[in-house]
Amino acid sequence: MVKQVTRIKNQGKSQRLGQSTEGGVTQQQANVSSNLVESVGSIPSQLYYRLGLAMPRWLFWLLTVVVGITLSGLLVSTLALWTPLWSDIDRTDEELGMGGADAEKMPLPGEIWNNISQYKLTRPMNILVMGIEPVRGAVNGSPESFAAHSDTILLVRLNPEDKTIRVLSIPRDTMIAIPESKGLTKVSDANAKGGPVLAARVISRTLSNAPIDRYIRISTGGLRQLVDRLGGVEVFVPKPMEYKDSAGKFSINLVSGWQTLNGEQAEQFVRYREAKTGDLERVQRQQALLVALRERLFSPTVLPRLPQLVHIMGKYFDTNLKIEEMMALVNFSLNLERENFQMTLLPGIFSRLSADPDSYWLNLTGKGELLNKYTGVNIGGLKPDVRPLPSLKIAIQNASNQPQLTGKVINSLKHKGFQKVYAVPDWPDWRSETKIIVQKSNRQAAEKLRELLGLGTIEVSSAGDLESDLTIRIGKDWK
Repeated sequence: MVKQVTRIKNQGKSQRLGQSTEGGVTQQQANVSSNLVESVGSIPSQLYYRLGLAMPRWLFWLLTVVVGITLSGLLVSTLALWTPLWSDIDRTDEELGMGGADAEKMPLPGEIWNNISQYKLTRPMNILVMGIEPVRGAVNGSPESFAAHSDTILLVRLNPEDKTIRVLSIPRDTMIAIPESKGLTKVSDANAKGGPVLAARVISRTLSNAPIDRYIRISTGGLRQLVDRLGGVEVFVPKPMEYKDSAGKFSINLVSGWQTLNGEQAEQFVRYREAKTGDLERVQRQQALLVALRERLFSPTVLPRLPQLVHIMGKYFDTNLKIEEMMALVNFSLNLERENFQMTLLPGIFSRLSADPDSYWLNLTGKGELLNKYTGVNIGGLKPDVRPLPSLKIAIQNASNQPQLTGKVINSLKHKGFQKVYAVPDWPDWRSETKIIVQKSNRQAAEKLRELLGLGTIEVSSAGDLESDLTIRIGKDWK
């Protein structure tokens, strides 16, 4: 049994409550409140009296942490840590300070932001984020609403040592071993069979005993509510998406191109699943929506509405993060350079000969560096990817509206000794700037390629061609 201790401040006194969990988390991981977070101050009580607020004094801190962590779990992938989080479904509007006619007008006091720098992340932290499938008939916020399969699985690593946030997307069809189950099963089954403790345990073991310090579970319905309350999110839909299940309970109908998606459309965007690609292209769209949500949250029109968002979103998530940790995560995220927010896909392959052709099998050959960066695990037997740049698989995708450039770029790279350069279908959204997409987390290779090309921005994500190591998305700046 692992003892997890929560510190609750009440009228200047401290009270400790014990909560026991088992498996998947070590003693060192469970006590991260004292090891991960350094608290060097608190918010003066006078501030709250001066502002005339009825809210508990820690609640405003949560307003800045809740939304970001919620986003990651809401089928995308970590805006997980750009704003805060709170979950207490039993509290009334009056207790939360959200009731009454003034709730819609309540501002976010700027003074509170001044104190967030007092909370610091002191060592790397791994958070398991799971978006839970809808549970028919379950009441939002009830234990039953979080008891289904995990439709989205992200391992988010915050590392103060190199000042990065890295998001590892784990396809729901990844094959794993679950204790007391016969044979192998899909990782999405773990939460349904044993909740977050079992999910953390089996994912940790699958990733060579990667530490998992905390978890967040969020129900799918929260995504619709969040996007609608944000006034929609702007996303590029790369192709038309149409689907209707046999019972007519869920349908998808999206046209291609840039558009502002409402909550229902955002859910369709991340749940649409193509044949023959398993969950991988859906993971790409989850990451795209994550970026769009992050951009929307930074809008100055959104920050004053965080109290309302927290009130609405509270019943849609469940977590064992502590208040001090939430504040430290926000402080860390606010000071993060954009290029240090990185995403990748768990390396693996499909087995078309298996009974389930969509099953996804872990393949960490040559991925020791990726495993270390995204989970913190070092394995001596896993060698880093030391292939020379010209031997990497380079996909060329034209986004310049100049068809002749595709062949020109391929010929130029082959002339420079590149052996595995190939064309993929044009990107339908014309871009002014060339982008080098790091499909498999080898940023150093992308930097060498950019130096060789003399242009291009680098994006570490899974947005490129799935078979590539690097994807060059040609922009209009290519001469």
